[in-house]
Amino acid sequence: MADNHGYDEDSTTTVIRRPSVNRADDTPRKKSNARTDAEVPEKKLKYPKVVFFIISNEFCERFTYYGMRTVLSLFLKNALRMEESDATITYHVWTMLCYFFPVVGAIIADSWLGKFKTIAILSMVYALGNIVVSLAAVTTWGLPSMELTYLGLMLIAIGTGGIKPCVASFGGEQFTVPQQAKQLAGFFSVFYFSINAGSLISTWLTPELRTVTCLGMDTCYPLAFGVPAVLMIVAIVIFIAGSSGYKITKPKGNVMVEVSKCMGSALVNKIKSKEKKEHWLDYADAKYGETLRRDIRAVLRVLILFVPMPIFWALYDQQGSKWTFQANNMNGRIGSWVFKPDQMQVVNPILIMILLPLFEYAVYPLLSKMRLLRKPLQRIATGGMLAAVAFIISALIQIQLDPNLPRDPEPNFAQVRVFSSLPCEVTLSGTGGSDAQAITTFQLPSLSHWEQLDFKTEGSSDLNLHIKGEGNCVPETSLKLTLTEKTAVAYHLYLDGDKVAHAGPYKDDFFKDAVAKTRIMYHFADSSEHVVGFKLDGKVVDKKASVTGTGVAEILDLEPADYTVIVDGVDISTARPYFDVGGFYYVLVDKSLPAVASVSVVIEPNTLSLFWQMPQYIVISVAEIMVSVTGNEFSFTQAPNSMKAVVFSAWLITDSFGNLIIILIESVKIFPRQSDEIFLFAGLMVFIMIVFIWLAVQYKPAPPPASEEEEEGEEEDAGEEKKKKKGAEGNGEKF
Repeated sequence: MADNHGYDEDSTTTVIRRPSVNRADDTPRKKSNARTDAEVPEKKLKYPKVVFFIISNEFCERFTYYGMRTVLSLFLKNALRMEESDATITYHVWTMLCYFFPVVGAIIADSWLGKFKTIAILSMVYALGNIVVSLAAVTTWGLPSMELTYLGLMLIAIGTGGIKPCVASFGGEQFTVPQQAKQLAGFFSVFYFSINAGSLISTWLTPELRTVTCLGMDTCYPLAFGVPAVLMIVAIVIFIAGSSGYKITKPKGNVMVEVSKCMGSALVNKIKSKEKKEHWLDYADAKYGETLRRDIRAVLRVLILFVPMPIFWALYDQQGSKWTFQANNMNGRIGSWVFKPDQMQVVNPILIMILLPLFEYAVYPLLSKMRLLRKPLQRIATGGMLAAVAFIISALIQIQLDPNLPRDPEPNFAQVRVFSSLPCEVTLSGTGGSDAQAITTFQLPSLSHWEQLDFKTEGSSDLNLHIKGEGNCVPETSLKLTLTEKTAVAYHLYLDGDKVAHAGPYKDDFFKDAVAKTRIMYHFADSSEHVVGFKLDGKVVDKKASVTGTGVAEILDLEPADYTVIVDGVDISTARPYFDVGGFYYVLVDKSLPAVASVSVVIEPNTLSLFWQMPQYIVISVAEIMVSVTGNEFSFTQAPNSMKAVVFSAWLITDSFGNLIIILIESVKIFPRQSDEIFLFAGLMVFIMIVFIWLAVQYKPAPPPASEEEEEGEEEDAGEEKKKKKGAEGNGEKF
């Protein structure tokens, strides 16, 4: 899951960077004081129970974030009727902002408000955003849903991003180190568990809430977003409830600001100065000391290795968009129970919780004995290649899905379907569209349909349809039907007395529905009213009264099953009674004796099992462990103590840039087929990992970072340099 590249590592290092949180002032502790502290016997301090307020808050917040994120892409596509590409772009713009605002939140907390106020205020912004999105999801109220959704998502990005770098480190500051080092480690374990628990529960629950019918809608996105909104409000209440017991430190300034100023000063001076210096950062030596400049140089060596990382996140973050859309075109049915497409996202956090200890205590030790992947950069490169493999698997699945996907009406084109309830077979011919495209003569049997999906149409145009019955069973007729650009319409032919009449147009808004139900429309051969029902195992499961036969009745959502159609209390035989997940059917009924019905499949049902996605989820989860977890550990051990926050911020920014890559590729729309685009991402991942391997070979490992006391007393300790060089051989391994 996404939080594997952020929380616990930054929190631990924040406490290490500022261990003296109980000092009354900000005066740096001298080395002599550090030695005195070491001679004082450790006091047994009480466990700060107030951290459980922080842990509970984190559980609720992660429930909120992952709950709404799980259903967001399908909400954009199916409720707001966005094109899949537009929904993908919107989803990743939002994700990009969520991983950009942590930098802003860290600066606000460290420079002005402090962590407590930053968390409290931005959590309120966060909750407001959830409420706004919940209201936007009520599409039956006539609200400007699109605009409200954008506003709500922006507020959520500011809120979740702003508090992201603060919560865990604020919890760590409640402990006194080194006296409570063990308790601190235990806190982060529980804290990380709360993150996984919150995301696991919400990733499973919110798709279930989405499928409930409410407020006149087939799907209840207001409930799916509303429950996380309530949990976010609960999170705020819990967090503020512990305020009287928190240790709250004053803002001490943000190291990222100092780094930016130093680098900016060096660049400006380098441009102005004619003097040649050993390193470009040395041009800032007039204002900034050697320690800061040395630490920045060390960080820059690490950051070079981050350059390829955005591509990895570009692949990883598509679990919530492209992979969910792919799952929406697959069949999650297991017997009578259907696994929701967006619930597949729960597989990743489950696998992470299983694989993390497995890799730590079994896989890595075994590989080490085999002299394989012993070094962190080797693991990162291998993980990147595995991410490419996951996308190759995904592309192969997409190739199987593409032929059965519905074709959306394209710009300058229109689609038309004609359904016949006429008593005999008829011949269709004529011209239609803006270029008077000729219709290939087509034989249309009774209770069936004809479709043409590529009429050239700019704005509106007419379809001149000529109808001739077999054996003059119906009078020869010409009809003028209206076509509209980028629209799919349907017409229904029936016999009204001795004349051929037509009903329509009915706008066909076909799509693979996220609700795992069959969608059905029905027509009758006459214009009288009827009572229609569907019977399963001898029991009527859905019945509609007063259905007018000349028009399309309501869309029915039926669970996949083998139904019998009943009209006016009489069972009607059908040629295809089974309705499956993702299918869209027209049921045409002839009530004359003997009564018959025909089922026309307009959108093919999902036939490929959803669980074919399991291999790609397993591979991407292994890749995440090898790239994200290893990358965090390596980067932070290589960064100086004073620069760990900078490295953490840079790591989050790589995720933000990864989403930007998705946005750019999706906007350009290079490939008409989705499978080709997936192959493109896989190819980019392989290429960028080759670049990463080259950078890793060039990388010169840094010595292990010194503690604060060692840094302050490095000039007094002549043997420190030897110790660092010796330690570098073990901790800073080359590729």
